Amino acid sequence: MTALAHSPSPQHTPVSFEFFPPNTPVGSDKLATVVAELSVVAPEFFSVTYGAGGSTREKTLATVAQVAALGHEAAPHLSCVGSTREGIAEILATYRAQGIRRLVALRGDLPSGTATAGEFRYAAELVAFIRETQGADWTIEVAAYPEYHPQQRYAARDLQHFADKMKAGADSAITQFFFNPDAYFHFVDSVRALGVAAPIVPGIMPIHNYARIATFAQRDGIEIPRWVALKMEGYLDDAASVRAFGLDVVTRLCERLIAGGAPSIHFYTLNQSALSLEVCRRLGLVRQAGAQGLNGRA
Repeated sequence: MTALAHSPSPQHTPVSFEFFPPNTPVGSDKLATVVAELSVVAPEFFSVTYGAGGSTREKTLATVAQVAALGHEAAPHLSCVGSTREGIAEILATYRAQGIRRLVALRGDLPSGTATAGEFRYAAELVAFIRETQGADWTIEVAAYPEYHPQQRYAARDLQHFADKMKAGADSAITQFFFNPDAYFHFVDSVRALGVAAPIVPGIMPIHNYARIATFAQRDGIEIPRWVALKMEGYLDDAASVRAFGLDVVTRLCERLIAGGAPSIHFYTLNQSALSLEVCRRLGLVRQAGAQGLNGRA
């Protein structure tokens, strides 16, 4: 395992944040507050998720418009499974009309009860379609899986699928969340050997609720180190201890990633600001005055 070249210092490490589309007006109002609180980190962009088979299409579009109206770059997720080329072209035209030029291109999941995968089988085909029909003026992110895709049995095949996405025209990748930094560094080394030179950004999930994170991890094939799991489970309903220990674990993870040369950090916020902002504060990434720690307003 080798460190990545040109390791950024913590103070110069870019960050980005991910949201899911709110379901209610109250949720939309809360999200505006969260965006304002996280803006003290001067993020590169805010990404917005897209439900299985486009089930949150209109909500994703509304959330992207909300983020853009607040003066920030927004990057909608776009999944292609179950979609037609015509349908994807229509979505891209809508985003282009709104000045959106950044996307997170994904294969995605079929909605429950849907039998057909549509006209796109893999994210590489979506990336190629965007480049063929839209040209070069889009920044395209794709997904990466340091511990391999949960539906893939063979590591080499998963790595090749990733390389295919990058060669189809993706600019960079954002990983699934993980807690083992060695998995990230090994993944980067492996795809570099396949000729992938683009940035691979680690995705980080602050531990808001351990039971919820553990459920996500089990579903997605993500390893939670045994020592972390046992300590978390020992806290039972002690939310303050879970949060404090989780902050320490995630901060140390980010420190190691930055020291090893990770190009930036992408936070899965679950539409909350406090923990992501506190990790950024501990890392020295807060770039504007006014951000406070967990004992302050944030």
